Amino acid sequence: MAKLADSVSRIRQSPGRDPDGRMTLIEHVRELRNRLVKVAIAIIAGMGIGLVFWKPIWNTIQRPFCAAMISEHARCGTLGHTLIINGVFDPFMLRIKVAFFAGLVITSPVWLYQLWAFIAPGLYRREKRWTYAFVGTAAPLFVAGAGIAYFAMSRGLKYLLGLTPSGVIILPTVDTYLGYFVGMLFGFGLAFELPLALLILNMAGILTHERIKKWRRMMIFGVFLFAGIASPSPDPATMLLLAAPCLVLVEIAEVIIWANDRRRANRPSMYDGLSDNELAPLDDHIGSDDPA
Repeated sequence: MAKLADSVSRIRQSPGRDPDGRMTLIEHVRELRNRLVKVAIAIIAGMGIGLVFWKPIWNTIQRPFCAAMISEHARCGTLGHTLIINGVFDPFMLRIKVAFFAGLVITSPVWLYQLWAFIAPGLYRREKRWTYAFVGTAAPLFVAGAGIAYFAMSRGLKYLLGLTPSGVIILPTVDTYLGYFVGMLFGFGLAFELPLALLILNMAGILTHERIKKWRRMMIFGVFLFAGIASPSPDPATMLLLAAPCLVLVEIAEVIIWANDRRRANRPSMYDGLSDNELAPLDDHIGSDDPA
């Protein structure tokens, strides 16, 4: 009777809610819908800010192209040294695209928080601590890679545009340049996430330091191969600009993985001192991972 009375009191305190915080499938769908609506409203508001400050944002995007002048006597905006638009509606669509990307960047804290708030209730306390650490590290790494790409892409553009034969005028479209711009930012940004991916695999018990030692040469080769593909300029300075920071971050990740493996090796196992027919004390380990 006492248990029944306690259950009834809990239901009265939070009607329609599970005492353990669980939700039905319909409730999950409703929560997802509400969060998507909030994200959409935030992005639309960010697009409004992008439309208001469209000109300085576009000048920032166009600066790497203007820095990649083919001729020292020609300036950005002259024939053969400017971006072109073909369609009637392309100027309008250009503003929408630039405002959309600006809105994504401006409102990134909002939609990242909404994503975190949706998945966090299903995580254990230890998993939440890991997620805070990984998200707090992933964002600066991506920004660092994108920043290097922004200052390095003018070298690649200068090389690519310099391949134009004599007597031929190149008139690149805005869409082509935007694709190159976004691709370089995301390519360099994701490349800087490689050390974090190695740490995640190690935390999950999939990747060990011994395996990294066996793959070291292949990993170094892969980093330089990706750097050569991501930076179209053939000069080694541009490739090293991407490859060198990635290698440094990979080495830092390897040291952390080595320390984590040593910590695991020195940790006493829950099965030590038990016979084959004796149960391990799982209750002590389960209690530390209760959801927050």
